[in-house]
Amino acid sequence: MTDIQKFQGIIPAFYACYDSQGRISPEGVRTLTRYLIGKGITGLYVGGSSGECIYHGVEERKTVLENVMAEAEGKITVIAHVACNNTADSQTLAAHAEDLGVDAIAAIPPIYFKLPPHAIAAYWNDISAAAPNTDFIIYNIPQLAGVSLTVPLLREMMKNPRVIGVKNSSMPTQDIQMWLDEGAIVFNGPDEQLICGLAMGAVGGIGGTYAAMPELYIGMRKELLAGNLEKAQKMQNEACRIIYRMCSGYGNMYAMIKEILRRGGGPDCGSVRAPLAPLAESDGPIADACVERIHAAIAQYC
Repeated sequence: MTDIQKFQGIIPAFYACYDSQGRISPEGVRTLTRYLIGKGITGLYVGGSSGECIYHGVEERKTVLENVMAEAEGKITVIAHVACNNTADSQTLAAHAEDLGVDAIAAIPPIYFKLPPHAIAAYWNDISAAAPNTDFIIYNIPQLAGVSLTVPLLREMMKNPRVIGVKNSSMPTQDIQMWLDEGAIVFNGPDEQLICGLAMGAVGGIGGTYAAMPELYIGMRKELLAGNLEKAQKMQNEACRIIYRMCSGYGNMYAMIKEILRRGGGPDCGSVRAPLAPLAESDGPIADACVERIHAAIAQYC
């Protein structure tokens, strides 16, 4: 039986870490892992959107997960996103993740070609079969994948005993209630509505901006669970304002987030991989403003 307790909390989506030549940096991966463990996070979601997974090869994705696990195993929960845009590579990554001892694997649906629900179910079940002793989490992010999870599709997937839940990155919090009604556990995906997702019954949150300001997300969850709704709301609203500022630059959002992390005293994760746009010179003041606002919010609320 799945231990749901290990999934309850704040789980940052792990960033891709590059060296100066744009190659995966094993030491960078380990440094970021240690840094986030030190912040008190519940776990890490490795190899997802924030990890630039669609721009990495299979061996690169293995390298990232191996180095995360070298630092994290036994200390925090690790969920490995293993989906590629073909079944064989996805199965390779799923088997590798199971060999490393991750707590769960996850997968988006196949992208580009619009597949019928039965083909998506077959894809997910084939991935799960390659890691038969590991829990499986469906990653629902229709705004990027182009495919929305539906109740009938989830019902079909829940026939697989390894399928335990949904990482829900669709914006309607109503979706959380629908997945819960089908017996799934749910992780809130949109960072801008963490407390809303938790209020709807999400077991925890997985988010792309968590690593830049983990104290704020850990704090707002703590306040919400303690019944301090007004304070939790203020923290959520401030996180939202910071996110809007993060997204106002010329470069890619993850290039901005990594720069905010670096300028704020965290690890240097490098830039982003092409075709994602790197940080522009004009983005520097935005990064500085975000760092200042993050530190102020932490000082005020945490």
